[in-house]
Amino acid sequence: MRRTRILTAVLALAAGLLAGTPPALAASTPKATTTLAADTYTWNNARIDGGGFVPGIVFNRSEKNLAYARTDIGGAYRWVESSKTWTPLLDSVGFADWGHTGVVSLASDSVDPNKVYAAVGTYTNSWDPTNGAVLRSSDRGASWQKADLPFKLGGNMPGRGMGERLAVDPNKNSVLYLGAPSGKGLWRSTDSGASWSQVTNFPNVGNYVQDSTDTSGYASDNQGIVWVTFDESTGTSGSATQTVYVGVADKDNAVYRSTDGGATWSRLAGQPTGYLAHKGVLDAANGYLYLAYSDKGGPYDGGKGQLWRYATKTGTWTNISPVAEADTYYGFSGLTVDRQHPGTVMATAYSSWWPDTQIFRSTDSGSTWTKAWDYTSYPNRSNRYTMDVSSVPWLTFGANPSLPEQTPKLGWMTEGLEIDPFNSARMMYGTGATVFGTENLTNWDSGSQFTIKPMVQGLEETAVNDLASPPSGAPLLSALGDIGGFRHTDLTKVPSMMYTSPNLTSTTSLDYAETSPNTVVRVGNLDSGPHIGFSTDNGANWFAGTDPSGVTGGGTVAAASDGSRFVWSPAGTGVQYTTGFGTSWSAAGGIPSGAIVESDRVDPKTFYGFKSGKFYVSSDGGATFTASAATGLPSGDSVRFKALPGTKGDVWLAGGASDGAYGLWHSTDGGASFTKLSNVDQADTIGFGKAATGASYQTLYTSAKIGGVRGIFRSTDKGASWTRINDDAHQWGWTGAAITGDPRVYGRVYIATNGRGIIYGDSSDSSGGGGGGTDPTPTPTGACSVTYKITNQWSGGFQADVALTNTGSSAWSGWSLGWTFPDGQKITQLWNADYTQTDAAVTAKNLSWNANVAAGSSVSFGFTGSWSGTNSKPATFKLGDQTCTVV
Repeated sequence: MRRTRILTAVLALAAGLLAGTPPALAASTPKATTTLAADTYTWNNARIDGGGFVPGIVFNRSEKNLAYARTDIGGAYRWVESSKTWTPLLDSVGFADWGHTGVVSLASDSVDPNKVYAAVGTYTNSWDPTNGAVLRSSDRGASWQKADLPFKLGGNMPGRGMGERLAVDPNKNSVLYLGAPSGKGLWRSTDSGASWSQVTNFPNVGNYVQDSTDTSGYASDNQGIVWVTFDESTGTSGSATQTVYVGVADKDNAVYRSTDGGATWSRLAGQPTGYLAHKGVLDAANGYLYLAYSDKGGPYDGGKGQLWRYATKTGTWTNISPVAEADTYYGFSGLTVDRQHPGTVMATAYSSWWPDTQIFRSTDSGSTWTKAWDYTSYPNRSNRYTMDVSSVPWLTFGANPSLPEQTPKLGWMTEGLEIDPFNSARMMYGTGATVFGTENLTNWDSGSQFTIKPMVQGLEETAVNDLASPPSGAPLLSALGDIGGFRHTDLTKVPSMMYTSPNLTSTTSLDYAETSPNTVVRVGNLDSGPHIGFSTDNGANWFAGTDPSGVTGGGTVAAASDGSRFVWSPAGTGVQYTTGFGTSWSAAGGIPSGAIVESDRVDPKTFYGFKSGKFYVSSDGGATFTASAATGLPSGDSVRFKALPGTKGDVWLAGGASDGAYGLWHSTDGGASFTKLSNVDQADTIGFGKAATGASYQTLYTSAKIGGVRGIFRSTDKGASWTRINDDAHQWGWTGAAITGDPRVYGRVYIATNGRGIIYGDSSDSSGGGGGGTDPTPTPTGACSVTYKITNQWSGGFQADVALTNTGSSAWSGWSLGWTFPDGQKITQLWNADYTQTDAAVTAKNLSWNANVAAGSSVSFGFTGSWSGTNSKPATFKLGDQTCTVV
């Protein structure tokens, strides 16, 4: 990801319009419960593959092919060796706890590989309303328990590439350490992460801040304790490791050590000063602690650096820097040793932006080094590697640089670098946009080239600002933070390139002409150059428009229904309008700067705006706006609204905050008046999709709180009743930026997340019958079928999904499914249902929100369990007394 990712945090609007900082919402007073129907959805990502910063990769040291990746705002992932893909682990994080999608550190237990820990929290300043937590899992991240902390953690804060801050004692795995930011010190757990207490005798809480003048608390936060490393040779199985090294964000006192299992601590004598130790990696076989130093905390900054080696037995320090300090213009951070050949060490110049990052390799414990690339005669380069990005072609960024810069780049922000501890030929490293890797790394030493490819499929880390699904052409157009956005013609394939001409760093808003969907407009942020682009072929090709004077950022944009004109509300100046494609602009009258703008989807002269509780209407193509008389709308600007295709003046508005008006409003008179839906507690987005069979009104979709439940909801009866279509295992943190249905596929919905990419769901209710409530019979009757699928299995544990289908002719108002495990399996956790288990017999019962199952529809739940010997599937399932068909 590019440098501009920092701006999504520092300059985020209070309304949460930019990626990285959703609005902080206090708890609201519960209202009367609304009965909700439920539908079973299949969820996937519209494939982009990557798109964000991956600051950490962690391999388990005792089990082959077990690896994890952490992201700064998009959760954590586990590597699946059989498919060479990543599977997301934190999709269960809910809307209120959105900050827990930021992962500041991750630790995999080498004593019990089933256990994994994640330290979560996105910001340490006021932007994140919740404290941090340590999540613990005994099934490799399939399910989690949480230990709340009395301070915040910063997965998207400065210094997030340092680490790992969280570590498990390799000899006594009930002991863990966590390095905290913000002056909170060093913390320890002695009960496998269930509870934590401060190590009060640790002498240094850190003092380094990126920018002490930053009044927001973002760049001025103390980066604190940044890594913990155990010397496993100083302990025995079941007894605590005696020697522990800790890295501190203090340029004069960067490394501390305990030699008595954490009872006492002292500054490591003779250490270098003037730098921050980003990483400390210990080679216990040879008795060396390697340290990567930078003059800055990263991940963007860093102008000087050194590498050092500390001999743990003698206390000797050796400067092993591959480049003289005077010749560095970057800091060092990525650091790893080959556990099969411990004398092999690798490091990265993480902040070498131009012409490329650099990777260094030594096979003699740092005495001599070689580089991934070097100059022959400037500006010509000789690379030890070849790059193949055919699986993610947009990684070239459409660039055509001059030497010595090349495309695709080897990387940038390369702070996470790891050699597979079981396979010397495999290495992975994170960049600002992807995970790169190689499986023939040892070619480096033989003088032949090794191949670097993206190893990122399944890891989706874009922050989504806006979405559109036109009635013809590509099914999905997106506006993304940092990498602009994509035109998806196939949701299952990675697009060849992001939008170019202009190549906006972040796209903040896009729109298409409703009756002429080949006409598309997008606006966004760019350091220099135009902030607006147009397309006349449905987003396949683009050309830049001309900015009006004073534009500093994208803001929001609206296209007339026939594509004849556009209204733009950019940052830095007032609302503007133009006819044609933006060669000249005129100021709109009657509407304040910063207003959100949208178009009527029928009348090309009608546009709408919203700002600070007021709704504005223009009937002359955006030249002048008039404030509506509508009252009772949200007073703040955390609002999104849309006009319904096909009906003039039909407008839906969602938003607000819990300290004022908050919910979903509907207008049928072009915004002159609005009616608040009484059955919606809170709503943050609104979108439209294809109408259900027999319905006269388009399907509504919203990210909302309805009936006291937060989720993604659908209505096919104009909001009279609602169906929750996601479940507790699929929440994706903050989903308040955008939502849209598909006008061509009933039930399909596209959801914007803040770091988990574009989620799309397809309904099992393909007929589109019914929107919210039905009037089912009191007890389940008729035929049923069950699909039981083991989705993941490991030594002693497994995960399974169960789908129960009503194959009869009558709806159910409740259900109870029973089965008997053939091999004595035990459920450890089950979601989307209640359950009881007696010996091998299990009964799973509906929850309140998924009791109603229409004829022909399905309901799903999942669970994790334990097994030994064999793990056969149950042969028989019963719905009450009815035996279901197993499919």
